[in-house]
Amino acid sequence: MPRVLVVDDQKDVRAMVSIVLRVNHYDVVEAESGVAGLKAFGEEVFDAAIVDIFLTDTSGIEVMAAIRERVPGFPIVAVSGMTTLDFIGEAPGLDGVVCLQKPFRPNDLLQALRKAQAAAGGELSAAV
Repeated sequence: MPRVLVVDDQKDVRAMVSIVLRVNHYDVVEAESGVAGLKAFGEEVFDAAIVDIFLTDTSGIEVMAAIRERVPGFPIVAVSGMTTLDFIGEAPGLDGVVCLQKPFRPNDLLQALRKAQAAAGGELSAAV
């Protein structure tokens, strides 16, 4: 079962994303902050990450950059409700990050996750 790290400081968003993923046979670890997300990433093995751009404790960009520094090319979906996310691909080390604008439908989330994995050269094995 693929394992996904969900980093979002909004409890409702984390819960919705986690439910969608679990129903679709993903193992999910939730983190309520960038610091908690990076701690979990350093302690456990993940197949992908979903990271909110605007976190209360740090920048989601910094979280994604730190993940990619540890594991280059790691599959990441960046989410935000506040801005267009086209600039992500131009940030150093963040090429291939898939951007998803909030609010999004469950199927959009699953497609973004598959796209992120494909960009990393792999495929998540969950039935999506």
